Amino acid sequence: MKGSKSHELEADVPAAELWKIYGTLRFVELVHELLPQSYKEEFVRIDDGNRVKEAAVIEGDILNLGFTAYVTRFEIVEKGPGASVIRSTVEYEYDDGRPELEAAASTAPLAAAAERLVQYVKDQNTAQQASA
Repeated sequence: MKGSKSHELEADVPAAELWKIYGTLRFVELVHELLPQSYKEEFVRIDDGNRVKEAAVIEGDILNLGFTAYVTRFEIVEKGPGASVIRSTVEYEYDDGRPELEAAASTAPLAAAAERLVQYVKDQNTAQQASA
């Protein structure tokens, strides 16, 4: 069985500023600081032009639950000069005999990370303006 779930967060931060974090390894460091994870993933797509990043889980709790595939996608969509949308998506697969896994697939951790990363970018911009 295949499925997907998405979450969108409107941010009053320019898309280019968000991508400076999402498009780099700093993103991984910050997410691991903010949200401890019990799985390993590898990035399978990084598209700087479209501001899209995808990672596939390769081992850990998510797969141990019974998912046969679990991919996260982050898209940073420009909504104007000072606004953007962070679209976080999980795509997953599991055996037909495990319908309870549908409820286990969640964008909640991705949504929480998005909110915290927006605040991180704002804090960094405030600190830079204060020191200028």
